[in-house]
Amino acid sequence: MGNYFPRWINWLPLKIAVCLGFVAVGVVAAFSYYATPKYTRVGYEPTQPVAFSHKQHVGELGMDCRFCHSYAEVSSHANVPTNETCYNCHGPDKGQVKKDSVKLAAVREAKETGKPIEWIKIHSAPDYVYFNHSVHINRGVSCVSCHGQINEMEVVKHAEPQSMGWCLDCHRNPEDKLRPLDQITNLNYKPEQLNREEFYGKMVAKGATLEEITATIGGKAAEEKPADLQALVGLAEQVYGPKMTQKEVGCQIKARWHITPPEDCTACHR
Repeated sequence: MGNYFPRWINWLPLKIAVCLGFVAVGVVAAFSYYATPKYTRVGYEPTQPVAFSHKQHVGELGMDCRFCHSYAEVSSHANVPTNETCYNCHGPDKGQVKKDSVKLAAVREAKETGKPIEWIKIHSAPDYVYFNHSVHINRGVSCVSCHGQINEMEVVKHAEPQSMGWCLDCHRNPEDKLRPLDQITNLNYKPEQLNREEFYGKMVAKGATLEEITATIGGKAAEEKPADLQALVGLAEQVYGPKMTQKEVGCQIKARWHITPPEDCTACHR
């Protein structure tokens, strides 16, 4: 019987299998990037019904985040400001701040009709995810950590992926994000701006002992027994340098407040 097929066709199944393997790897790689919040969420910047500039109000005028998002410290949800909040500054019968601006027509209309402004939600966790704003804020996590440099945004955008892996990175290393409570809404905060003696002095005033603080500093300082606050500050300078660092601030807050974020499924899925 004649040979109807060339010899090279014997390798065809193997070549097809190899090609399918490369295609499968490509599909998985593409899905792992393009189907994640890092790609689908970050950069989302919808046009709002009122052109509210965070850059102007927060960055230039210095308004505190809590002026508008007044429940963020005490509630699981950070509230969207009511129209009355805007109207108190821009209403024709309330003040002289651009009271006749065309851009604020929706604010005046909402006051007249009683119908709230329909703001477009930017950050939205799935229904099966539990996130409590007050818990994070009252334990030293700033607005910047989740929302980015809001004070520099003309139009607010989705700055961080806020995915499960992104959240777990913070839960595993909370000291990288923690800061003093009086710096939570300071969106330009840098740890080197803190006064080391004042920082440790507040901890001592709240009951922390010099030995506990020294043990958290670690290194050779952990073996020392400082006689007073000045000696403690000197030990910290030896370990961290002349200016405070994020590691120094974060580790102390984590230790003093016993911050141990859960890393299992029950942290977010309840």
